Amino acid sequence: MAASSSEKQVVVIGIDDSEQSTYALNWALDNFFPSPIFKLVLIHSRPTATSAVGFAGPVFAGAAEVLPIVDSDLRKIGARVLETAKQLCINKSVNDVTAEVVEGDPRNVLCDAVDKYRAAMLVVGSHGYGAIKR
Repeated sequence: MAASSSEKQVVVIGIDDSEQSTYALNWALDNFFPSPIFKLVLIHSRPTATSAVGFAGPVFAGAAEVLPIVDSDLRKIGARVLETAKQLCINKSVNDVTAEVVEGDPRNVLCDAVDKYRAAMLVVGSHGYGAIKR
C-alpha cells in the first residue's frame, strides 16, 4: 500500500555484525538519507540460545546453566550491533531511527518487519552466496 503524501516511506535495513551489512547500511544512508520522505528502521535478528548452541532441548548435563549465558551473550551482541549502526546513522546526520533486535530466523524476522512497518524498501547486505547456497 502506498504511503500518503504526508506519510514518510519506510526503509527497513537488516543489520548484523558483518562487513556486508555495514556496507548495505552505508549505501542506504548515502543514497536515501537524510531525506524528508523516508523513515529508517534498523532490524537485527538474533538466534535463539538453543539454536546458537546447536540443540533443540536440554540433551546434555549442564544445559540449563549454559543457555542463560548464551542468551545473555546474544543480547549483548544485538545491543552492540544496534549501537554501532545507530552511530553510523548519527555520523551521517540521520537521527530519526527506529531500531530493534528481534529473536528468530532472519528471513522471517525481516519479512515480518516489512509487514509491521509497511516498508517501501528492504535493504540487506550480501555475503556473496550463489543461488544454490541461498
